[in-house]
Parts: sequence; C-alpha cells; structure tokens
Amino acid sequence: MTPFGEKLRDLRAERGISQKEMAGAIGVSAAYLSALEHGRRGQPTWDKLQRIIQYFNIIWDEAEELQRLAMISDPRITIDTGGLSPAATELANLLAATIAEIDADTAQELIQRLKVVADRRQR
Repeated sequence: MTPFGEKLRDLRAERGISQKEMAGAIGVSAAYLSALEHGRRGQPTWDKLQRIIQYFNIIWDEAEELQRLAMISDPRITIDTGGLSPAATELANLLAATIAEIDADTAQELIQRLKVVADRRQR
C-alpha cells in the first residue's frame, strides 16, 4: 500500500463509502480504485486526483496533503545514480535489495533522517 492509497482508504472509511460507490462517482472502475489503494497502480493522473479531491469535498491544506501523498506514492520508482558518488549508488542498490525486509519503525527512522537531509538542502 502507498501513502496515497492508505489516505484514500481512510477517507472512504471515515465517510462509509464503498470502493464501488466512489469509483462510479469519479468515473473509474472499482478494480482501478482498489489497485490505486493497494499500490498496484502508479500515481493517479492530475485529472483523477482532482476528481477525488472534489468527490471528498476537501480544500486547502487537506487537498494539498492529498496531492503531496500522490506525488510520493509511485510504487515502481527508478533511481538514476549516474554521475553521483559511489556511495550514492551503493545506497540506492542496498535499499533496493533490502526494502522488503525493512520494518515500519526502521522505515520511519530512515524517512526522518532523509527529511533532515532534504531540509538542509533547501536552506
């Protein structure tokens, strides 16, 4: 499951909406919606994302958060380390080789550490 899929499922559950009901309302199949929630589909298109936002009638910060989650929820990513340091290439390969064995707590720890790096870069 992706962060976007988890949020989508939570929004549906909070409102008591079935996948079939939502799928019909936003013009997609229930199978597509299920695959999106379970991370078997990539990021939704901008149009589909906007239909989801409108369907739930969410605005401002919550809509921005849903868009952010969609952007970081591609279940099949490629990391190009060409031109980067050998350490960067090793990190990418090590992560790819061990991602399935990383538990949720360790994943959160790694995410927080990488966010610190990203925050430093933005300053």
